[in-house]
Amino acid sequence: MSQPARQTETSPLNPQLAAETAQPDPQTPEEKAEESRRIRRLQLIMTVVMQIIQQDRKMPVEQASAMVADARRAALQMFPDKALAFDMIYWPRLQRLMRERYRMQ
Repeated sequence: MSQPARQTETSPLNPQLAAETAQPDPQTPEEKAEESRRIRRLQLIMTVVMQIIQQDRKMPVEQASAMVADARRAALQMFPDKALAFDMIYWPRLQRLMRERYRMQ
């Protein structure tokens, strides 16, 4: 009787080995630094937008809504594939702020 063929280490039929050897391309230090700068910039933008909406008592709701839309647009320009992350992290905060500030439902 012949024995079944052995799987080689490079065989795609060995998922554990494939998972161990398939590593995503690591970011270069420059890419990491650039991403960190974009994250800090986004955090600063969101902090400023939220503080202005919260503190400027004469700002109309339309202007506040435009600021929120502009902040979202800026975030998606910096991180085009992260719309879901923005909607999960910042959108609820902005909605709560608008409800509290303008007594919206």
